[in-house]
Amino acid sequence: MKITAIEITHHRLPLDPPFRAAWDTTPRSKFDATIVRVHTDEGLVGIGSGDLMLGFAGHEHLFIGWDPLLIERHYRVLSHIQFHYGRCWPLDLALWDLAGKITGQPCWKLLGGLSNRIRTYASSGTLRDPAGMADTAERFIARGFPAMKIRFQRGDWRDDIRALEAVRARIGDKLVLMVDCNQGWRLPADTYAPWTLKDAVAVGRELERLGVYWMEEPLHRGDRAGMVALRQKLDIRIAGGEMTREL
Repeated sequence: MKITAIEITHHRLPLDPPFRAAWDTTPRSKFDATIVRVHTDEGLVGIGSGDLMLGFAGHEHLFIGWDPLLIERHYRVLSHIQFHYGRCWPLDLALWDLAGKITGQPCWKLLGGLSNRIRTYASSGTLRDPAGMADTAERFIARGFPAMKIRFQRGDWRDDIRALEAVRARIGDKLVLMVDCNQGWRLPADTYAPWTLKDAVAVGRELERLGVYWMEEPLHRGDRAGMVALRQKLDIRIAGGEMTREL
């Protein structure tokens, strides 16, 4: 089997009312997405979706004619393209989808998974007032979720703590709570600084008081020394790495 074509289409979904993402100071009135289809000479098609892949055009020939199951080879080519032209990972997803269809196996098995079950959590994508956040937590409980991730970034972290306190007071121990501090990265229009180590320690101690399972991205993604110091000062689990590019 050989790859015969890579088809990329761009789509725009209007958002009305606008989506006020916790990590974006500008309300979003549209959602842009890309769908990537990898075609083969035997009719199977792998599908992926994600970033716009605007820098990929002109590199299709690096994949056409190759065996789609040479995933490691394709990944290396993609990593080189991404270094020079931007993120093209939706193609990687499409190749894995295609590999699953070729082998008749789900991708989690191809990736070495040992279980067909995984614990899930619900995530809050928008900032709400304390009562509204507590209402959201109750809805997640009603839908059967065992855990919830709450996003911070209200400007003053003390306001974030008040929302978290409202949730804990309302639901008690019915949900495992995690917090995404949203300090690891910024969007182009956001010029305010991430938390200092002092801020992160203060927040972490409040999260420990409220029984939070983990705090995510409490410092800028490149502040490795700060993360080491934070780890030494707190007992709470620290999550991160989602946007790290400096390693």
